[in-house]
Amino acid sequence: MTRWVALLLLAVASPLAAEEPPVRIVTLGDSITRGVRPGVKADETFSALLQEGLRKRKIEADVTNVGIGGERTDQALQRLAKGVLALKPQVVVVMYGTNDSFVDRGQKESRLTAEQYGDNLRKLIAELRKAGVRPVLMTPPCWGKKVEPNGAGEHPNLRLEKYVRVCRAVARETKTPLVDHYERWSRRLSEGGDPGDWTTDQCHPNPRGHREIAEALLPAVTEVLTNAVCNFSP
Repeated sequence: MTRWVALLLLAVASPLAAEEPPVRIVTLGDSITRGVRPGVKADETFSALLQEGLRKRKIEADVTNVGIGGERTDQALQRLAKGVLALKPQVVVVMYGTNDSFVDRGQKESRLTAEQYGDNLRKLIAELRKAGVRPVLMTPPCWGKKVEPNGAGEHPNLRLEKYVRVCRAVARETKTPLVDHYERWSRRLSEGGDPGDWTTDQCHPNPRGHREIAEALLPAVTEVLTNAVCNFSP
């Protein structure tokens, strides 16, 4: 029995469970994950809301947000051991693609190719599982209607959509739980709305946007934790 599965079982069976260490969850990503910015406080980020939501479901969990602004998947790999695995999490939520796919001013190509992005996601998942961690993949939200063109003169979603398809494919290939925020947010576009209304700047979520992310993520993480207990064999 792994220690964290034992703790989850105790949470159901023992009145002393509150004295046991909580399940450790890490949210890994870029500035969208980091969340804190003008107009968004730490307790309004989706990581904080995830922790609150789990505790309301009687799952004692500590969620540590290690998002870094501007980060790509290759940079996430470089800090995985010391910046993530050193925290000894049981679950890591991974969300990248916005920076990987972006075309900077004066450039014509994305910062990383879609192939590099996909390979990096596979490596992240493999390294997490090797360490006994359960990964959860997320697609990033889409950009709002009013965002400025990227360096290639395009709406950034034109590039991001390709990377989102790669993320979905990697999730299927590796049998990793996926929370598809891009689909959820882009649905507003197809319905005549603007997902930019859920952001501070057409990209970074505002408090409403973080609530949308947390609401979609909470059931997925709950299921991962529940399955870990249900699949346990003494």
